[in-house]
Amino acid sequence: MPALKEHADPGKPTSLRERLEQHRANPACAGCHRVMDPIGFSLENFDAVGQWRTDDEGAKIDPTGTLFNGAKVDGPVPLRQMLTSRPETFGGVFTEKLLTYALGRGVQFYDMPTVRGILKEAAPKDYRVSTIVLGIVKSPAFQMKVKSTEEGEGRTVTASVRQ
Repeated sequence: MPALKEHADPGKPTSLRERLEQHRANPACAGCHRVMDPIGFSLENFDAVGQWRTDDEGAKIDPTGTLFNGAKVDGPVPLRQMLTSRPETFGGVFTEKLLTYALGRGVQFYDMPTVRGILKEAAPKDYRVSTIVLGIVKSPAFQMKVKSTEEGEGRTVTASVRQ
């Protein structure tokens, strides 16, 4: 994966969008960036500490884009509206990603009943983050997490660790 090029001409400011457009010219990068970039562009007005800005190092910020589903966004409000229009989808992806973080490994097919159970509990509570976090913490997958330790000549020993 090639690195994102910094400003080509130090005298002329280039926006992050312009640099990413150059990066997307590489077919190996274009597939993922076509999905990810519009989300990032819609949040581009926020700097690294969350303050609102209209330019990035002198280059005007353009927060417009088209999401994977064809929805047009031009900032954080339309992005939020699109995400909240399908709470079960957003909640499902959020739960899988948070469970991945909590387990320290990717979610597998055998974890899907856990994910569906958490979502079933979270649905009547409008998929509140606190409900999803509590569901993950109470799940057997999290409570019986397996810790791997290496021993000797490449052998791996595993032991259940109760959280």
